[in-house]
Amino acid sequence: MTPATAPPIPELTSILCLLFILLVPFAVAGLALISTGLGRSRSAAHMMLSCLLVFGVGAIVFFAFGFAWQGYAGRPGHAVSIGGKPWDLIAAEPFFWRGLKLDGSPAALAALLGMMSAGLAAVIPLGSGGGRWRLRSAGASTAILAGITYPLFAHWAWGGGWLSQLGATYGFGMGFIDAGGALPIHAVGGVTALAITWLLAPRNGKYTNDRQPLALPGHNAIYVLLGCFFAWVGWIGLDCAGAILYQGAEASRSVLIAANATLGAAGAMLAAACITSLRYGKPDASVAGNSFVGGLVATSAGCAVMPPFAALVVGLVAGTLVTFSIEWFELHFTIDDPGGSIPSHLLCGLWGCVAVAIFGQAPGAGNMAGQWVAQLAGIATLLGFTFPLSYGLNWLLDRYYPMRVRPDGERQGMDLFELGTGAYPDFMRHNDD
Repeated sequence: MTPATAPPIPELTSILCLLFILLVPFAVAGLALISTGLGRSRSAAHMMLSCLLVFGVGAIVFFAFGFAWQGYAGRPGHAVSIGGKPWDLIAAEPFFWRGLKLDGSPAALAALLGMMSAGLAAVIPLGSGGGRWRLRSAGASTAILAGITYPLFAHWAWGGGWLSQLGATYGFGMGFIDAGGALPIHAVGGVTALAITWLLAPRNGKYTNDRQPLALPGHNAIYVLLGCFFAWVGWIGLDCAGAILYQGAEASRSVLIAANATLGAAGAMLAAACITSLRYGKPDASVAGNSFVGGLVATSAGCAVMPPFAALVVGLVAGTLVTFSIEWFELHFTIDDPGGSIPSHLLCGLWGCVAVAIFGQAPGAGNMAGQWVAQLAGIATLLGFTFPLSYGLNWLLDRYYPMRVRPDGERQGMDLFELGTGAYPDFMRHNDD
């Protein structure tokens, strides 16, 4: 079937959208720096190379297969009829972008943005598996994410799939709204991070014999905070491009989108700094950095439909969530997530999706009545289908191609064990023991 056609975009808007897409790699660089800084110094080069590797694998796999499953509104897809209503389940594009004109059309821009987004989503789990995830296994897991889990959910949310059509078919608001990928990119990456964390188990020395967590602080707060600046730039590009392509936003709305991303990130960072200051006497740089990213994630979904004050409130809540959930996950679920990917990407992505129904304002003649149902349907699909699928596929991968490095490799450090060289010269080495 061919779903409802997406509206065309003017040539100037197309050019601006391309420029926004070209900013997305800054977000990848930002997450790479954050994950590296929050890890151990003896695995720093390994983390940076892993981020570059999985971004490349994700982009290639999406080019080969991913866009064939994601597609774009108005292009062919496979659907079933339930209760007389069409449910578009998967796109029907040729592999390797065959037949896709790379001429600045909305479909071509969506394919390019999807390539960047698949690579960005693949970088998210690396922070959770830092210090113990083998390089080759990370690349194989990325092929699963970029070729199956990400494009499936992205089709449902963005490619004319059933989630995006809940408004037209059942009258649930404007259908599922998520301009910047809070669920399709960040929460999909977050549930993959959760699956990887459970499969890898905690790092050696993280927990005592009675399962009490010990602090294994990151080695370089400068990387973490510098990564926030890069992520901020990349997020603005991602949110603006997504709003133009998937919500039909005008180019002039990019001012609102950039303001919302900035307010959300700033609010989240300030909330984390204040809470950690009250609890520990001094602000925690790593928690503030993770909260900054969490604020960016939380405002991504409704970046084009929320007023600025709402974005600030969303950010404040996101920072609070990240600050308390890091400790909560470690204490109650023995989740060892050195990069903080699960709180900042998964939890804040879910919160941002809910925030659309709370604070969203329909542009033009749109109707937000019933938007709660559409947003909750997206969350239920992510947790009830995408997470079990991701966990199951990575579990099978781990059975036949073990993900965790050998104990001597973890003790020696991933840099020397897998790369044969360290990130720092001897006179700059940190004491990771």
